[in-house]
Amino acid sequence: MKTIFKISTFLYCVLFYVKVNAQELTKEDYERAKSFMFNNYNNKTAFNLYTTANWFKDNSGVWFIDYNLKGKTYKTVSFKNKKVTTLFNHNKLAQELSKIVDETISPLNLSLSNVERTKDGNLEFKFKNNFYTFNVEKNNLETKEEEKKEEENSFESTSPDGNWIAFSKNYNLFIKSTNDDKEYQLSFDGDKNYEYASYYGWYDIMEGENGERPKRFFVDWSKDSKYIATSVVDSRNAEKMYLLDYSIDSLYKPKLLAYYRGSPGDTTMVHIKPVFFNIETKKEISTKLPTNTHINSVSVRFSEKSGILFANYAERGFQTEYVKKIDLNNQKEETLITETSETNIDNFEFRVLDKQEKIVFLSERSGWRQLYSVDLKTKETKAITKGEYYINSLEFIDQERGVIYFLASGKETSNNPYHQQVYKVDFKKGKTTLLTPENLHHSVSFSKNGDYFVDNISSINAPTRTVLRASKTGKILAELTSANVDHAISKGWETPEVFSLIAKDKKTTIYGAIWKPTNFDSSKKYPIIDHTYTGPHTQMFPKTFDRGFMNQSLAELGFIVMMVDGLGTSGRSKAFHNHSYKNMGSNLEDHILAIKHLAKKYNWIDINKVGIFGHSAGGFDTGRAMLAYPDFYKVGVASSADHDFRMEKAWWPEMYQGWPVDSTYQSVSNITNAKNLKGKLLLVHGGLDDNVNPSATFKLAEELIKNDKEFDLLIIPSQRHGYVGDYRSYFIKKRWNYFIEHLGGRTPIWNIKL
Repeated sequence: MKTIFKISTFLYCVLFYVKVNAQELTKEDYERAKSFMFNNYNNKTAFNLYTTANWFKDNSGVWFIDYNLKGKTYKTVSFKNKKVTTLFNHNKLAQELSKIVDETISPLNLSLSNVERTKDGNLEFKFKNNFYTFNVEKNNLETKEEEKKEEENSFESTSPDGNWIAFSKNYNLFIKSTNDDKEYQLSFDGDKNYEYASYYGWYDIMEGENGERPKRFFVDWSKDSKYIATSVVDSRNAEKMYLLDYSIDSLYKPKLLAYYRGSPGDTTMVHIKPVFFNIETKKEISTKLPTNTHINSVSVRFSEKSGILFANYAERGFQTEYVKKIDLNNQKEETLITETSETNIDNFEFRVLDKQEKIVFLSERSGWRQLYSVDLKTKETKAITKGEYYINSLEFIDQERGVIYFLASGKETSNNPYHQQVYKVDFKKGKTTLLTPENLHHSVSFSKNGDYFVDNISSINAPTRTVLRASKTGKILAELTSANVDHAISKGWETPEVFSLIAKDKKTTIYGAIWKPTNFDSSKKYPIIDHTYTGPHTQMFPKTFDRGFMNQSLAELGFIVMMVDGLGTSGRSKAFHNHSYKNMGSNLEDHILAIKHLAKKYNWIDINKVGIFGHSAGGFDTGRAMLAYPDFYKVGVASSADHDFRMEKAWWPEMYQGWPVDSTYQSVSNITNAKNLKGKLLLVHGGLDDNVNPSATFKLAEELIKNDKEFDLLIIPSQRHGYVGDYRSYFIKKRWNYFIEHLGGRTPIWNIKL
């Protein structure tokens, strides 16, 4: 009897524990989750999380919108006095607009666009598809006649001097004199599927069994109108990917759609041949530039000097990249930059500085993404910056002063290595100066002349402060807006918690963040969900304050949500990035370490209830998690996923999983590993996804069925890679409820309108 009593007591305690920790959800819980969706909080209950700078074309100042509970106020800063003022009298303008459109316009709910100053200091703007001029002193409003522009013919291009018009006919390139309308044929071997003066469109859809590729036209004139650069698009041997559109109401058979898109290792792809013509001789100028596939085609840009252009391309596999100088005057070619890597070259970028007779470029050859220059006279390459930090982007180049402004992360050791700060470097002296000393993240926009920049300063824990700064010194000239999240705080919201740990290499610090529900109770146990995207071209650590809400909706439904950047993602050292090369199947190892780290630190995290979701490459992660680590990850939702890289668009896997295609593609395929599924997996895909074709999701479903695995499949017939409108709402609700039921162990509610 004692034994029976003990067992009964134990079962009662277990059931009581489950009841306490898995209380049924109510509609109020869903409403709370809805309140943290972007369209419900952004500038409605949380204000000025990010402020967009709008620079006047005349360089007189900047305008922006300041939001609060009452509505929005248009404001401006004049560069003359650096003072923040209202852009116009909102009441007067609303009154004037109300008269014209014959409806009541709220002064604090105006939606204006294309705002510009006129020479006499008045304002021009667009409101409801009409243009107006507002006299800011007299508060008079006039309808402005939209300037009638001649309809541009997108299949023609006029030379800079106005003497020639380039066009294509019968797949060949022609030019026509604007003086006498005489036509000259420049190319002669063009044919269907071998088209001159064309370009490859990533989303060129062909309808029906023998559908035609949309007509495309492209030429680039030299600045002196003496030369034309263009390309031949060769699709004669290119294979297609296919889609079926079931979503058209008026059709009772699906519409067949096709597009040219090579997969890793394919040779049957669209090829692009660069071609050049001399306008005076009407002859083609031959070069040694290669005809490459559409994923590594040659790009060219003309110099200010007559007949000089610069060509850039990568070899297949992205381990060698070139910048070459081509002289069309004498057909001489010289290689200026040869970039090589044993893994891959990602995000190579260069700029030609004609006035300085230099090229500047970003390279990871030192192990960190740094700035270099090539002297076009001496051909000497020099490092402009040096250090163990990552240059994220070139923001502005002042050729006159010889100064480059850039964003970099990891330079200030006291700051989080993902937070970007603004620097300037004198590329003659090589002196680098920090312009934004705040140890936070800086999202910036430079004025057209580069004298000023607007800086959204924040972190995931520090509310956004938006300021105007002087580019020369970084001095703050005006305070524009400040984030206000008082309403969210009053509802119990707290900023996500940043955490760090040592990665799987046992030496590198990695960073992440967790979101908790606003009704968080530390005496309870919460399932944890990994919001993943380990695509090596990006990073997920939430750097800015506006991302503080991004996972809050899901957290409100009784979960801890985590994001972390493990080894192999971008924005750190090249060695950090290289961890994922030919090894994307191991990208989640640091995620597992992070979850174990958090569960050890916090007893309110239930390590036995781990979920995961992600979109696109994050969808691959989700499938990988459920199939490679089936005893750790219990529930997953994979949307628009590239479940087998061999079925993907060629450039992405070849960049990160390597080329030629080898056995690693087989070993990391979710399809190959379908037999390992143990938990609950929901596969979702848009039926018209022309970025990540849905075929891999279908193939994974087929393999799961063959292995007698229970899973769920949702195909959204009309949607492409991203889901929009009601379809997005449906998917979000489906994802919420999948975790609620299968990870949280509770009964979901469907009758909720998002």
